[in-house]
Amino acid sequence: MLFTDSHCHFDFKEFAQTREAVAKNCLDLGVHQLIVPAIAPSNWQAVLALETQSELKLHKALGIHPWFLNDLTLADVEDLSSLVTRHHSEIIAIGEIGIDGKIAEDYDNLTKQIQFFDAQLALAAKSQLPVIVHHRKSHPLLVERIKSAKYSGGGIVHAFSGSFQQAKHYLDLGFKLGIGGTITYERAAKTRKTVTKLPLESMVLETDAPAMPIFQQKIQHNSPENIPLIFDALTDLRQEPKDLIAEQLENNIINLFSA
Repeated sequence: MLFTDSHCHFDFKEFAQTREAVAKNCLDLGVHQLIVPAIAPSNWQAVLALETQSELKLHKALGIHPWFLNDLTLADVEDLSSLVTRHHSEIIAIGEIGIDGKIAEDYDNLTKQIQFFDAQLALAAKSQLPVIVHHRKSHPLLVERIKSAKYSGGGIVHAFSGSFQQAKHYLDLGFKLGIGGTITYERAAKTRKTVTKLPLESMVLETDAPAMPIFQQKIQHNSPENIPLIFDALTDLRQEPKDLIAEQLENNIINLFSA
């Protein structure tokens, strides 16, 4: 079985000393490719330059995360647009973008977040690329903005942890849902219940490494090496055979990204 980690910050400093070893171990575990989203202008070039000596495939996405836009202006989105144009063949998506309700409360920047999200959705549409979307306390607003933009390029709702009804809104808009380590926690009853109801065609696996550690794992940080463990947790919640689930998850990546 082959797996894709659809959301891994493999350029982060946590992997600086171990990147080659992790890449090799990923391949040994069947994790043959990672999607690496950028978060801000400060790491766009690092993501573009990322590579390993192994055969692990690294697909790059560029975007501005809502946590990191306070010191930015919409001119930075114009810079992003120029970079996407110059490196279009290397970029698989616009991301990580999104709206974060908690950050909006802390910094009173909801209007700015919406401006950046809308601008990056427009860039994705212009570039004919899917998006990778961050959410927190923002599902209704994200759905509203996607509909308002008439955006039809699809993408992934990263680290989905909502209800089946919330999931359905995104599926109706052509999105896949990123399923990660949350489902390894029994206390995440809502998300685990939702995962039992979702069509297999709607899901992709992710770690969000180095963040979002899985249940009871005593390591310094999360890793794409954990994708098979998240897969096992998913198969425990589903009725279909493991091989069928694995094949469909990979097909979902191919259908969304041609990867």
